[in-house]
Amino acid sequence: MPEPVAPGLDYDPLDMRNYSLNKLPKRPLTAVGRFFRTWGIPIAAVLFVLLAYVVQIPILNHKQEVMFALFATALFLWISETVPNYVTSMLLICGLVLTGTLKAKPAMATLGDPVIWLNVSAFIMASAMVSTDLAKRVSLWLILKFGKNSGMIFMTFLAINLILAAFVNATAAKAALMMPLFMVISAVYGAPGTNTTNNFARNLVLYNLLMINASCNTFLTGSGANLLGIALLAGAGVSVFYFDWFTAAFPLVLAFGIISYVIGVRFIFPLTREDRQPKLAGGREALQKAYDELGPVKKNEIKAAVVFLIVLLVWATDKLHGLNSTVVAMLGATVMLLPQFKLINWNDVDIPWHLMIFSAGAYSLGAGLTKTKLMDTLTAWLMDALGMASMSYFELYAILTAIFIASHFIFQSKNMRTIIFLPIVIGIAQQLHIDILSLALPVCFCINCCWSLPFNAKPNAMLYGTNKYTMGDSFKYGFTMSVLYWALLLLAGGTWFVWLGITPGFF
Repeated sequence: MPEPVAPGLDYDPLDMRNYSLNKLPKRPLTAVGRFFRTWGIPIAAVLFVLLAYVVQIPILNHKQEVMFALFATALFLWISETVPNYVTSMLLICGLVLTGTLKAKPAMATLGDPVIWLNVSAFIMASAMVSTDLAKRVSLWLILKFGKNSGMIFMTFLAINLILAAFVNATAAKAALMMPLFMVISAVYGAPGTNTTNNFARNLVLYNLLMINASCNTFLTGSGANLLGIALLAGAGVSVFYFDWFTAAFPLVLAFGIISYVIGVRFIFPLTREDRQPKLAGGREALQKAYDELGPVKKNEIKAAVVFLIVLLVWATDKLHGLNSTVVAMLGATVMLLPQFKLINWNDVDIPWHLMIFSAGAYSLGAGLTKTKLMDTLTAWLMDALGMASMSYFELYAILTAIFIASHFIFQSKNMRTIIFLPIVIGIAQQLHIDILSLALPVCFCINCCWSLPFNAKPNAMLYGTNKYTMGDSFKYGFTMSVLYWALLLLAGGTWFVWLGITPGFF
């Protein structure tokens, strides 16, 4: 029989309102974090001077050395988190101008890049989905309708993640929206609050963390980093349509979601028959109460759904009509903001401007790399050092996707990984006269592989605060799933992608 509310808690563990972000315990800075907060700026300054004006790198000219110094310094600041990432981007833009690497106008004009506008428009539409309670209603309805047992709960969360990825391209927003749902379910299955855990809770929270990130790979607009990747491909003369991206990625992500669930509950944190039984009474009633509190479907929810579905339809058929996806998104956002439409006010829009500024810095970095041809030089050196010129297409495909997936263990930003690595992939394809899309698109499907450690992405840090798993648990789960995703990507590269005409085949 299910037990009553767990003792020792001074609040109702089944109340979704108890799991808002501001109620999670705050983790203090580590000793390393405190060190970099104190000494990071002086270290960055010394690093820049050494690389730009003291250390000589034989394969680089002076302009490339300065650009390399700016690149390495920004990388150090981004990784160490000495200052917020948007502050690093602002410093980088100033550095590009002050060193004469870029003129002021092109360095600062990146904030007006079409990808930035697409992001802004997408965040406006996502805000409408959240503020009208449409996203919450859909999520709760799916859980109540289909989450009848432990296995179906996981599959329902897979569906929720895939649906939300279509219209909420901020992973942090998705994590904040979904966290109360799976925290209540964790309580029902024996791990109430933020001070208890078990294998069911470990699996459920880590699985959602996995799919919050992985589901973004399904859609071209799934994350800002995807759009950055598309912008880099466009700069190399390669166009990717929304429908083509979805057709290639959806089977990959769906298969990954199903297989990762099986591996998690059977092998990583095994669930016994007892683990799969509810331990706390009233869980379903609590979710039903939260759903009932939303009341009947509101007119604004219907408006938001109609506008977004029209935008999604136009995006999905872009190959037929060729309408610019940014303009389509801006029109959708504009309609939602019209006072006559009465859907959402500007003050209700949640646009993370710090992310926009960070992205602008990443784009300026890309402009500097292009202007100095630093990546061309480094790519030629890398190819020579690794003997890539003599590698088969399969070897290149396997190595480049593996490196890009593995890089998330080091870097904290999808945008940063994309801006660093994708130009190298494009350069390798150009040097070897390989179709750019056949190498670069599979790499793009790895952009949101960032689920192993708390610093890899914002949702990781947010969900780590639930105390449902340790750093070791996160690494164990994330490493296993990274290998699985890479294996599925290799399988797709030799089958599904070949049938779609993306890859030439491995043999």
